[in-house]
Amino acid sequence: MGVIKDHPELAIFLCLGAGYLVGKLRIGPITLGGICGTLIVSLLLGAWTKVQVSDDVKTVFFAIFIFALGYMAGPQFFDNLNKKSLRFFALCGIELVCVVGIALGIAQAFDLDVGTASGILAGAATESAVVGTATEAIGNLSNLTSQQISTYQGHVATAYTVCYLFGLVTIVIYTSQLMPMLLRINLADSSRALWQKMRGGGGGLASDEREALPGMVGRTFLVTTADGLPVADLERHLGGRVTVEAVKRGSKVLTPPPPDFTLTLSDLVLAVGRRANIIEAGRLIGPETPAVPGLDTALATTQVSLTDKSVAGRTLDTLNREHPEFTTNGVYVTEVQRGDQVLPASPETEVRRGDVLTLVGARSGLGRLVAKIGSVVKNDTTDFVYLGAGITAGSLLGQVVVTFGDVPLSLGTGGGCLVSGLLFGWFRSRSQTFGAFPPQAATTLKDMGLAVFIACTGLVSGPQAWPLLKEYGALLPFAGIAMVVVPATVSLIVGRRFLKIEPPLLIGAIAGQQCSTPAITSVTQVAQSSVPMLGYTITYALSNFLLPLTGPLLVGILGT
Repeated sequence: MGVIKDHPELAIFLCLGAGYLVGKLRIGPITLGGICGTLIVSLLLGAWTKVQVSDDVKTVFFAIFIFALGYMAGPQFFDNLNKKSLRFFALCGIELVCVVGIALGIAQAFDLDVGTASGILAGAATESAVVGTATEAIGNLSNLTSQQISTYQGHVATAYTVCYLFGLVTIVIYTSQLMPMLLRINLADSSRALWQKMRGGGGGLASDEREALPGMVGRTFLVTTADGLPVADLERHLGGRVTVEAVKRGSKVLTPPPPDFTLTLSDLVLAVGRRANIIEAGRLIGPETPAVPGLDTALATTQVSLTDKSVAGRTLDTLNREHPEFTTNGVYVTEVQRGDQVLPASPETEVRRGDVLTLVGARSGLGRLVAKIGSVVKNDTTDFVYLGAGITAGSLLGQVVVTFGDVPLSLGTGGGCLVSGLLFGWFRSRSQTFGAFPPQAATTLKDMGLAVFIACTGLVSGPQAWPLLKEYGALLPFAGIAMVVVPATVSLIVGRRFLKIEPPLLIGAIAGQQCSTPAITSVTQVAQSSVPMLGYTITYALSNFLLPLTGPLLVGILGT
């Protein structure tokens, strides 16, 4: 115990390792997750050892976490600010009004201190970032003594831990099990039907399924019926939906053949395109042959960020029609990535500025198309100049204090870095040729920053945990459940009855308004489809920005 107390860095990393191990424990479809596990372990270790950790460590790591969070959410947050997303924004508004209102009501009814009320809000909303923003805001209250500040900050962590456990279990069970029953649907069947409608035919895929017949294929044909037909005419007859990538005549291979190249009897042709179109090509060219050595050609894969304003709000089907280079050059979209979420690349999937499309096709065709719709993503190394500038700007923004009546409000370092992260992430997404912050690096810093902050908070707050649990032990579970059920139920009624959101998208959006990754994971498992993710990404981006700001708001109201 003495070694741990004298070396807080040892205590921090012990909490991370043991906490993430605890977080892997599974009860049915539910796992606690590494952050909650870290907080439990750190509270216990802090109560046992009474180790002291500098507040500066918490501040630095929380700034890194919250900036990375904003950076990753920025592109989709701003691109969702449009009329089509307003009905989903209403769900986030319901979440904010309900959780703040319930937290204020419980605080007034039970005479809770500002720390306990903030912890209830953070835990029940399953939004870990609120722990940081509320803790920082409590530290800035001028009417509290240093002892009161330390005690109330400890209450934030303890109340969060208990309410998070009950809030997490509630949102997972409510969205994945109870909501389909309330809507009287089979979530898997409903998701497949919506997927079929979006694709214009064909069923959806479960999360562990892959297409047995992939959509894009390459086939070799022996020229018989296409004898005397130029390559350009052949592709024109096929509506530009198939490209001739290579032709073998004797021992000579042309890759690609010129448009005026005339096919002759017994030529071998490599054609690439969608499966249905390749079948049609076989009727025009001749019989299909086995793979021919030397005739195969490599197709390039590239990731392109959509920077052209005209593509915003377009479906992939519309994008294909408006840019004939897709068909004439044999370029195909195989994946759509929005932030850290992968969306189905169906014809009806809407793309937004900042989305990253994975394109497959001939290298020359890719180059011409990328130049028109966006830019090649450059995410090989982190641009620490951009990263440092962003966190510095956020820290400065957080020092600005605005007074509403007698209530002083400021974003604090956490809120300031969140706003700067959103702006810097959005600005980067406009071209993605500067300010690189690879998704893997951003995710690692985000998770590491939050985990270290939570570990430090738990270690310092451990001694105050037990007295709070004895005083409010029965209230905390009730609050955790109520603050999930109330906004989720209101959103379910409003979203279905008034906003007419399709059930799979609505359930995903409610998981997103709660910022609950375990919930959407469970929902997609039950749905056996990624369709609910389409609703989740919109509300998740907005709530990720708004929920952390409720911490300083609640503290500002209750702390006066």
